[in-house]
Amino acid sequence: MKAIRLHQFGGPEELRLDDVPMPQPGEGEVRLRVHASGLNFTDLALREGRLPGAPPRPFIPGMEAAGVVDAVGPSVEGLAPGTRVVAILPAQGAFATHAVAPAATTLRIPDAVSFEQAVCLPAQAPTALLGLREGARLREGESVYIPSAAGGVGSLLVQVAKRMGASRIIGGVSREAKRALVSRLGADATVDTSRPDWPEQVREATRGLGADVVFVAGGGDLPGQSLRALAFRGRLVLYGAESMFGTQWSIEQMAGVMAQNQSITGFATFTLPFEPRHAALREALSLVERGELQPVIGQTFPLEAVARAHQALAERSTTGKVVIRVE
Repeated sequence: MKAIRLHQFGGPEELRLDDVPMPQPGEGEVRLRVHASGLNFTDLALREGRLPGAPPRPFIPGMEAAGVVDAVGPSVEGLAPGTRVVAILPAQGAFATHAVAPAATTLRIPDAVSFEQAVCLPAQAPTALLGLREGARLREGESVYIPSAAGGVGSLLVQVAKRMGASRIIGGVSREAKRALVSRLGADATVDTSRPDWPEQVREATRGLGADVVFVAGGGDLPGQSLRALAFRGRLVLYGAESMFGTQWSIEQMAGVMAQNQSITGFATFTLPFEPRHAALREALSLVERGELQPVIGQTFPLEAVARAHQALAERSTTGKVVIRVE
């Protein structure tokens, strides 16, 4: 079969299209004929060698796949060959024509949901649903600032916050072309995150109060800057792979957090118990089926162009979810 393999840690050029043996499903596993795979910032960090637990190289990266079951291993029930599914691959392997996944992390796709729509959800939808409910503890009538609001997670956060009754949703965008999309998804205001005064823009959009909830999806000095956008007694929520790297806090910032009775919360779906994550994905598939949640499919790339997809995501020139189409 054809597969993208990472031969050594480094840049996108280390991702190569190879011919590899067809995987066979083991106990409790299913094999998919992959139609679409999802690309995440976690994949970029893994490629660069910044995440622990990578498989021995060379390996096939990718943790999300949607396709059709074409083989099942022993003890698998309810997922027969021919079933349309979306799967999470804890051991990687999605950037290939075929992939093996645990049956426990594989869900049927409703007939009204496409493979491309389904593969937008495994990493992003639980982050949006559980991030707002459990991480941010968003309450009806509160305001929320969402960074990268045109991205895979951000576009879902905007829609879910609207469903939960947020009084004011402010979306962060880095390019003018993304404003219309974010507004259409439900944001009440947008701010230009390419400008250093974006936290002040958030305060202006909330009548000088700041947002009750501020999400942060990056590291370095970004979390500290984000405190300037946070309301009295507000909650700052750190999420995403990039927020783990280089985050710094000053004594003055921590003193401000205490004086303003603010809280800082870390949120990661992959460390939550399995069932809430799986339930959130089931809920998201149902919402998409009913037309109540819109996955934003951004750029799509063929399997042989995964390296270009990595580059596009790294440059933040994409909107929504970057999808790899496998013919």
